Order: sequence, then C-alpha cells, then structure tokens
Amino acid sequence: MARIAGVNIPDNKRVEVGLTYIYGVGRSGARKILSEAQINPDTRVKDLSEEEVSQIRGSLEKDFQVEGELKRIVTTNIKRLKEIGSYRGMRHQKGLPVRGQRTRTNARTRKGKKKTMGILMRKSQKKGKKH
Repeated sequence: MARIAGVNIPDNKRVEVGLTYIYGVGRSGARKILSEAQINPDTRVKDLSEEEVSQIRGSLEKDFQVEGELKRIVTTNIKRLKEIGSYRGMRHQKGLPVRGQRTRTNARTRKGKKKTMGILMRKSQKKGKKH
C-alpha cells in the first residue's frame, strides 16, 4: 500500500483513481499530477516503483494544498464568514444549506434527521421525569 500525503492508497486501484482518496485531489487533479510525473494513469498502485511514488509526492506537494492544510484553510474561511456576519456565515451557523438550495424539502443532509412534534414532546417529557 502506497502512502502519499499521509493517506494509504489501495493497491488494487488504478493510480488515477487511487489519488482521489487524498482530500483535495479529484480526477482532474490526479490526471494533472500523473502527466507531470509522466506516469501512465492506467497502472495499478501496486505496480508503482518507489521512484514513481516519490515523483507523485513531489508534484503533489508543489501544486496542491491537501489534507490537514486544506481543511484548516476551509475552516478558517467558514469562521471568517461567521465573524463578519455574512448571509453565508449565518447559514453555516444555523446548519442550513449555504448555496441557495431550497429548504422546504430536500435539505436533510444539512438539517439532520426530521424532528416532528411527537418526538420533541417525548424528549421534553423524558427530561422532566425523575426515577
């Protein structure tokens, strides 16, 4: 198993697909890295030599912000939006869709599990009970 940018890449995958396991690298980014390192995208990860893996690491570090560094940048951007009180920041705070999607239906990913009145009443009754 090749380890690039702190991520174990599965051996049986094509290199082009395996690189997408790294946070911040998609298919087009993987193609760009492989063309720069002059590696065939159809080769399997297990067939890569140490030299080829080091070439991939070098081009990845040179051109991309990945994993922890990228996550830190994203969280600071969201924190900045919240601090300045922008509309997008308020949506992040409330846990609602940020990019203009509708919320009457189809917002379950951001809003979480649906809460009906019956569930809310039962929870409040449980809190009030003493055994």
